[in-house]
Formats: sequence, structure tokens, C-alpha cells
Amino acid sequence: MVDVLSGHLSSIMNAELRGEREVILMPASKLSASVLKVLQKEGYIGEFEYIDDGRFGKFKIQLLGRINKIGTVRPRVSIKYNELLRLPENLRRFLASRDLGHLIISTNQGVMTHKDALVKKTGGIVIAYVY
Repeated sequence: MVDVLSGHLSSIMNAELRGEREVILMPASKLSASVLKVLQKEGYIGEFEYIDDGRFGKFKIQLLGRINKIGTVRPRVSIKYNELLRLPENLRRFLASRDLGHLIISTNQGVMTHKDALVKKTGGIVIAYVY
């Protein structure tokens, strides 16, 4: 697998479409764990746990059925704080509407949503979206 995060998010989306209550993602990565924490904080997924299988590790995630669309942003886009105030057209296309959904941004203060980045007045790299 070339892009672990992209594979994980597409597995979550496919499991949501099938109506499953949980999904197991492998291999585990630190970036995927950070994105899962953001998704959990925003209420898109339930509890998740890391399972150490002695090789690469796995995540077991409880799905709540609240995700309509999720995916990665390719190519990764850098965004400054000033640009977050009024999202550019190339990033607005990832959200369903103005106040619906979240862009997930990797900043120097950690992985967070674009709304949290506005509060903390920081920019970063847009890595994913969810609504």
C-alpha cells in the first residue's frame, strides 16, 4: 500500500456504505491514529483501539453511521491562516456546503480540523476531508 491514510479512509467509507458497525484497519500508522482522534472528537466515529499483532499493528474502529463522505486530499495542499478565513475554490470542492464538514489539517501543533486551526490561528497542510 502506497498511501496508508488513503487506504484507511476508503476502508472506513466502504464499511459505512455497507452499514457495518466496526472495521479493522491495518497497517497502523501515527498519522492515521491522529486522524482517527480528530474523527472521534468531532463525533464521526466511536471508540477505536490499537491492537499490537507483533508486526505492523491494527486499529479496531466502532462506526456510528454518521459519515457521508470521507477521503484524502491529493496532492497535499499547503494553506496559510489567512487563506483559512476564506477557503480557496480548490479546497471548497471537498466540502458539501459552507458549514457542513471538516477539512483535516496537519499543523505544527498537531492534526486538527480547519475550524480548530482558525481558533489557534495556524496554517498547515490539508490531508483529508469528512462530512
